[in-house]
Amino acid sequence: MRFLRQSLTGLFLLATTVGLVLTAVNLIYSAIEDRLAQESKSPQGRERVFAVNVLTAHAGIETPDLTAFGEVQSRRSLEIRAAAGGTVIELAENFVEGGRVEAGQVLLRVDPANAQSILERAKSDLLDAEAEIRDAARALDLAKDELSAAHDQAELRQKALSRQQDLAQRGVGTAAAVETAELNASSARQAVLVRRQALTVAEARIDQSRTARTRAQIALEEAERGLADTTIEADFPGTLAEVVIVQGRLVSANEKLAKLVDPNKLEVAFRVSTSQYARLLNEQGRLRQADVRVTLDTLGMNLSATGRVTRDSAAVGEGQTGRLLFAQLESALGMKPGDFVTVHVQEAPLENVVRLPASALDPAGRVLVLGENDRLEALPVILLRRQGDDILVRSSALEGREVVTRRTPLLGAGIRVKPLRKDASANQAEDLIDLTTERRARLKAFVQDSDAMPDDTRAELLNALAQPRVASAIVKRIEARMGG
Repeated sequence: MRFLRQSLTGLFLLATTVGLVLTAVNLIYSAIEDRLAQESKSPQGRERVFAVNVLTAHAGIETPDLTAFGEVQSRRSLEIRAAAGGTVIELAENFVEGGRVEAGQVLLRVDPANAQSILERAKSDLLDAEAEIRDAARALDLAKDELSAAHDQAELRQKALSRQQDLAQRGVGTAAAVETAELNASSARQAVLVRRQALTVAEARIDQSRTARTRAQIALEEAERGLADTTIEADFPGTLAEVVIVQGRLVSANEKLAKLVDPNKLEVAFRVSTSQYARLLNEQGRLRQADVRVTLDTLGMNLSATGRVTRDSAAVGEGQTGRLLFAQLESALGMKPGDFVTVHVQEAPLENVVRLPASALDPAGRVLVLGENDRLEALPVILLRRQGDDILVRSSALEGREVVTRRTPLLGAGIRVKPLRKDASANQAEDLIDLTTERRARLKAFVQDSDAMPDDTRAELLNALAQPRVASAIVKRIEARMGG
């Protein structure tokens, strides 16, 4: 009986298990059929909206600023060289490196003993030449008188010959007397020729003595210049550089002693590319006298000067490219030849252009503008210039459109955005607060001691902190960097 009872219990449990399994399978099958019978519905996703800064594009006239780097140099400099060799016996007190000299000031003197001796000899030679001229003039007068006497004697001899010939024709005179008169007349004519030759020699002596006097005068002038060369004077007011001379030193002719530089007549030489050079030409193809602004970074205080482009180099130069330009500076206080400066040249104004941040342009030359329902549209533009963090573009369809100022990889055409306009941010920036003396001093000290902050940003923040009321956004930004 026990075996039968256990067998029936086992059969009951097996039947119950099979029934439950079948019931479960039926429920799963029914659920799957109901699921398949229902319509497939995709979940409703929410479109993501990005906040972007926009500004309204307005076309106008912009003056591009061409940036280059150049070197300041003097437009007037002079190498001081020894014109005569000798010992330096006198040296100006301010003949030192960086010494200021005036025009006409005596800088140094070389021992003039030799030059003085040469000058005295030249004066003596001139006196001898002048004495020779006077002696030759007297000899010429005597030669003229002797020639006149010879002429008179020749005339008398000729008259005597004529008388003897007349007597001979009348039969009174003799042939011997006529012959003697002819010989005397011939001798007189010969004497005239001798006196004429003597006159020619006297005249030649006059010419030679005058030539000798001219040579003596030239030698005297050379001796005077040689004596003057022993003294070196400043041709113009300036500053001395590269001084390599001391008193008592023996110098040779044409030896370089120093360099005189005019610090008030400076210019800057800078090199630009060929395309930039072409933009500085006028309609006739000549270089425009464009205005320039030169800045020298001095780690805390920038020196600046203005000027005007004056000329360009005649040739490119071996191993160089572009064009070398020169700009004359006006009142370049603090600058000296050799300074490496930044040059900003004003180009010709451009019409119908829009100034935008450089981050608004993509590599394909397109900007994003707001369309209907605040969705972005890609608009192609023509890039004309890059001006630091800004660009100058031109497009007929850009006028009045709102342009995204900063592109990100998440932005593109068709994306819906939330525009943040400049006016709203400006209203937030106008939230001004009053600062206590301690808080203001702490903020100024942090800005002044910050090494990572650019100079222009530091100056702008210090100017803002110096105002009676300061924008709260500026205070929060500085305190966030301070950590308090």
